[in-house]
Amino acid sequence: MAISRGLARRTVPEAADIISTVEFNHTGELLATGDKGGRVVIFQREPESKNAPHSQGEYDVYSTFQSHEPEFDYLKSLEIEEKINKIKWLPQQNAAHSLLSTNDKTIKLWKITERDKRPEGYNLKDEEGKLKDLSTVTSLQVPVLKPMDLMVEVSPRRVFANGHTYHINSISVNSDCETYMSADDLRINLWHLAITDRSFNIVDIKPANMEDLTEVITASEFHPHHCNLFVYSSSKGSLRLCDMRAAALCDKHSKLFEEPEDPSNRSFFSEIISSVSDVKFSHSGRYMLTRDYLTVKVWDLNMEARPIETYQVHDYLRSKLCSLYENDCIFDKFECAWNGSDSVIMTGAYNNFFRMFDRNTKRDVTLEASRESSKPRAVLKPRRVCVGGKRRRDDISVDSLDFTKKILHTAWHPAENIIAIAATNNLYIFQDKVNSEMH
Repeated sequence: MAISRGLARRTVPEAADIISTVEFNHTGELLATGDKGGRVVIFQREPESKNAPHSQGEYDVYSTFQSHEPEFDYLKSLEIEEKINKIKWLPQQNAAHSLLSTNDKTIKLWKITERDKRPEGYNLKDEEGKLKDLSTVTSLQVPVLKPMDLMVEVSPRRVFANGHTYHINSISVNSDCETYMSADDLRINLWHLAITDRSFNIVDIKPANMEDLTEVITASEFHPHHCNLFVYSSSKGSLRLCDMRAAALCDKHSKLFEEPEDPSNRSFFSEIISSVSDVKFSHSGRYMLTRDYLTVKVWDLNMEARPIETYQVHDYLRSKLCSLYENDCIFDKFECAWNGSDSVIMTGAYNNFFRMFDRNTKRDVTLEASRESSKPRAVLKPRRVCVGGKRRRDDISVDSLDFTKKILHTAWHPAENIIAIAATNNLYIFQDKVNSEMH
């Protein structure tokens, strides 16, 4: 699996610059990132060049805007940080693009438009846009559109506020293109994209007594084709598939996907490492991909008893769980992604490593997103973590892994083998080589 370097962005290591979400749009021509400073940066893929007609250009900054500002909840004396938790693109309906961005409490709908012409020759306005004295207007002229430098305008269209008591962890746009859902620790709400002042609560797992709380919602997503189906994952490692046709409140799930725990592996950390940090439907809608602390699993919607595939992401950390608990790394929430054909899955790890698993050949690879190996067009070399015994020349010892360098956020182009990797405050974009072995 050979993947070549594409590009790296953001090099100033400030806390506000740490990337917190990455998302391709439905065509893959645009890529949006959100950061801890509440900013959204949109990258656009350059068109094919005349010199190399079969190779598409790289991604360059298209637009940057401040999506969220820090706020303060005076009733609860809580600071609401501006960090962007999730970005979701809406299917394109016209020349404009639209996306949803959310922090812990407020979801916003943004419209991105282009302008490369400006009207000139107004009858009632001068060049500066001020109204003329009507007594000076002696003749009428037809205004004309003159070319101008391309301007990308980003405007807020809707603000969906006051829908969540707890922190929003995920948003998902429905396939009906009219509604979307947002999930926090205990509730999931259904919104209409045109209505901001009310939402419908479709899942509520809050117990009457908070002391009876045993699990929280960690992620949720709509089915890609059936607008009535959605899934949400829990901190206990279970997935619940719900059907909105069954009832208005989907507290009773249609299917429960849960793997029975192996008693021989039971430990103090079992429940923490089994918590699902991300769930993604496959493009076909037949499978679900989940990530917990040590593994990624593929579930078939028709089989609830156990996953059909389990891949070890970094099993060598099983003996390090005690120190990972002490430095809070055990609570890191890694995301996962499918490729366009659902044949390869990707997820992040520590030391700026990310993992890929080919479902057909059962081969896997560990690659590194680092500035040391970020020369344009350089081929990434597979990396290997050594637990003990003999070490090869390029192997890295498990004891020398850097746990501050972690790849939590990844995205895969919907149609091509192009991936976006957020490594702290750097965005890496890698493109599959033409003669690559990965399909």
